[in-house]
Amino acid sequence: MLFSACVATGKSLNGLYIPKLGVIRRTFIQDPTWAVRASVPLEDFQTFFYNQTLDHFNYRPESYTAFKQRYVINSKYWGGANASAPIFVCLGGEGPIDDDITGNGFMTDNAAQFRALLVNVEHRFYGESIPYGLTLDKALSDANTRGYFSSAQALADYAEILVYLKQKLNAKHSPIIVIGGSYGGMLATWFRLKYPHVALGALASSAPILYFHDIIRRDPYFLVVAKDFLKTSSSCHRTIRLSWEEIDRVASEPHGLTKLSRTFKTCRPLKSSSQLKDYLITLYIGAAQYNDPFTRPVKAACNAIDGASPKNDILGKIFAGLVALAPNRTCYVNPPSRPSQSDLGWDWQICSEMVFPADSITNNTMFPPEPLDLNEFVSDCKRKFGVAPQTHWATTYYGGHDIKLVLHRFASNIIFSNGLQDPYSRGG
Repeated sequence: MLFSACVATGKSLNGLYIPKLGVIRRTFIQDPTWAVRASVPLEDFQTFFYNQTLDHFNYRPESYTAFKQRYVINSKYWGGANASAPIFVCLGGEGPIDDDITGNGFMTDNAAQFRALLVNVEHRFYGESIPYGLTLDKALSDANTRGYFSSAQALADYAEILVYLKQKLNAKHSPIIVIGGSYGGMLATWFRLKYPHVALGALASSAPILYFHDIIRRDPYFLVVAKDFLKTSSSCHRTIRLSWEEIDRVASEPHGLTKLSRTFKTCRPLKSSSQLKDYLITLYIGAAQYNDPFTRPVKAACNAIDGASPKNDILGKIFAGLVALAPNRTCYVNPPSRPSQSDLGWDWQICSEMVFPADSITNNTMFPPEPLDLNEFVSDCKRKFGVAPQTHWATTYYGGHDIKLVLHRFASNIIFSNGLQDPYSRGG
């Protein structure tokens, strides 16, 4: 895989499973030596801020309001405009670009060979690129402000910055290749389709552009996660599959939640068995989504589950797997936490246009069945943001149906890269 796929940590809104996207997971077991290999020196990058147009698609006075949009440049390897050396641009996804800058070794590794200029552009409403200088939670609390938070506006941002950069650098003949992973990969694909005069090509890694209504079946994500565990260890898969019923059985006993809290060393007493199950599901899908070749979290979890003492019951084995996935912690399941920018922003994005109704859990996986009730999801979005999701807008605006035929007719120079163990590979 060219990027590790990005995703997902738990339920969104009213207990609905819609995994998040991203390029680098920020909280998971990691091999320190891998982190060193993948890191890029920060001193190679320069940070800039572009006076970005708030609204690219209207001509009202407020549309011309500008906000500071962050982008960074690494010119260490660039062959220069006179040599028409290429420009590699990483399109920011649903989060600050800070970790992407140092964690994206792919761009740096190839920059030397192609003598490329490296550019990372932050997505509007994330990191330091929030209009009006607001915090994200304040921006999202204002209906007028959050209305400017969309993928179409973000793509127009990227186009405006890149046209400006080429003029500034006198790099008229330097081809631009846009790159992204997960949601950023979707943006890279759509950018090439919408702005072919700006980008010569796109590399979209783990980009679920088909992950929308009526295109793929309802449970692809969790089927792939279950398959990853099954291929790693059938006994581990079976233990996890049986654990849900056991958790509910214990929870139904007198003082059952107290027993579960003690068994799993929860940070606070459990209020329901769902709290524990949701946490475990979060860990398992994260392990599959970030099953990189250096840490192999799925294998680590299954080794712990299968290698637990014979004296352990099913829940004891599950706890052993939990510890393997989240080591060096004093407590688990419900620690005090604050939502990240990705958590806050992605809730708005899935309630506006990034509607992924395919994220149901059926009887065909190792997880407890939980179909996605689209009506309930719409009600949640209305309650939280006062708007109903535009379920079909993404495929209307960007396409998706009959994708091979459509791309063959009018698209070119787009590389789709997927690891088959990645749960989002079924949508890209």
